Amino acid sequence: MAFSYKPLWKLLLDRDLSKTDLRDTLGLSTATVAKLGKDEFVSMQIIDRLCTHFQVQPSEIFEWKGSDN
Repeated sequence: MAFSYKPLWKLLLDRDLSKTDLRDTLGLSTATVAKLGKDEFVSMQIIDRLCTHFQVQPSEIFEWKGSDN
């Protein structure tokens, strides 16, 4: 994948939150949290919910890693 959610995981660590906290607080499915954990694509609606909840820009949730080519 060309995107990484590493900034999201750092944000959770900085705020002393777990993936379970994230799932429960935002009402995310376990499948969505698993996709985030595997750097898979999620909908813009999920990105919007994350940004709104944490009051951050998308760049603080994910980063572009470049092409795998």
